[in-house]
Order: sequence, then structure tokens, then C-alpha cells
Amino acid sequence: MKNNNYVEKINFKALVETDGNDLIQDRLNIVDAFLDTEEHVTIEQMYRLLREKGYDYDAGFVRQCMNRMVDLGFAQKKQFEGQPVRYEHRHLGRHHDHLICTKCGKIVEFANDYMERLQVAIAAEHGFHMLQHRMEIYGLCAECRAQRRPLMPLAMAKPGEMVVIREMAGGKTARSRMADMGLRLDDHVEIISNSGEGRLILGHDCTRLAIGRGIAQKIMVSLAHKEGEEACQEG
Repeated sequence: MKNNNYVEKINFKALVETDGNDLIQDRLNIVDAFLDTEEHVTIEQMYRLLREKGYDYDAGFVRQCMNRMVDLGFAQKKQFEGQPVRYEHRHLGRHHDHLICTKCGKIVEFANDYMERLQVAIAAEHGFHMLQHRMEIYGLCAECRAQRRPLMPLAMAKPGEMVVIREMAGGKTARSRMADMGLRLDDHVEIISNSGEGRLILGHDCTRLAIGRGIAQKIMVSLAHKEGEEACQEG
């Protein structure tokens, strides 16, 4: 890896010199710091990494250098949902995709040759010649899943999760309201949206339901797997 970083640094130096850029050594210092980390870094994180190495560059200069690395093909700029812009290494001839935890923000890279071939085949099946693609899978990492309670209020479920209704508190009135909405024990529901405030939007029995947060606090659910989910039939 260190040898490859040296080659990348020499390649970058040659390109920026032909551009006529000044402050070449300062730019190379930023390249070094970037290549030394395997993280998906923000500009603020890069600024801190450089400070740790004894460099006190202006944040605007750091941003300019990072964006130039993107232009020259040494870095990729990523905008994951709910996160600031991040930069990662761009390895020539190698592609990877990402798993993103919606709770802690953890980012995991993965590469799957079968998936790559399948995507090319799907594109060809529809008459497309694929030039590029990106796959981002959002969910909960193993560490965050381990922290989830076996039973939790529906109000705590995350968008995209499939949950099973296990218990209903709140007395006869609340249960009657749930029954009127078609919700019963052991029903599977999908969390379509849950902003943490106001109503939740649920998917249930091929329809969408809006449920108040007060009631959602009284419905106890557990996580379910989506593998058994059946598609709604149109028409």
C-alpha cells in the first residue's frame, strides 16, 4: 500500500506540474495525508489530519486541493444520505460499493464480482451499455443492531425497516383505533417515514397508513426480515 501511495504521489506531482500550479509541496503534503487514511473523510476531517501532522493550511486551500484530486482521478467525492460530502480513494480498475449505517454513520466498502457482472447483464438486457454505476445500501450495522431492544415502541423504528406488531398497550380505545386501521397482532408493517416528530407513515396490506406518535409509542414491535415480504398486486 505504501509503495502504491508513492506511485500515486509521483503521478499527481507530474500532473499538477503540467497544470502550472504553485505550492506543489503543500499540495503533495495534502495528498500524502489523504492517501495515508483509509477513511471516507470530510474536509473538516482532512483539516484535522493535516493539523496532527503539523500542517496549518487554510480550509479553503484544503478543499481546493481535494477537489483537484477528484478532477485528476485520485479521489472520489461521495454524498451519502444524511451525511456531509466525503472523499475516498479512487483506485484505477477497481470498483466497490457501500453499506451505510443510518444510526452511527459507519461506512463499509464491499466488492462483489457476481454483482458487477449481474449489473452489466441487466443493463444489456434493457439495451444499455453501462458506463458507471453506484450502489449504496442503507441499514443498521451489526453493532447498532446489537443495541436494539427485542421489543421496542413502533415510534423508534427506522425508515425502511420491516417490523412485526407484538403488543398493544393503551387500553380498549387505543386497540379499537388500531383495529379500525386494520392493524392487528402479528401483522407486518414497513416504516416508510419516521422523522422523529409528528406522524409515522406505514406500509401495510398494500396501503399507506398515517399513525400519530402517541399511538406509535404504545405499539410494541420487533424487527422482521424482508425476505418474506410479498409484492402488492396491481389492478
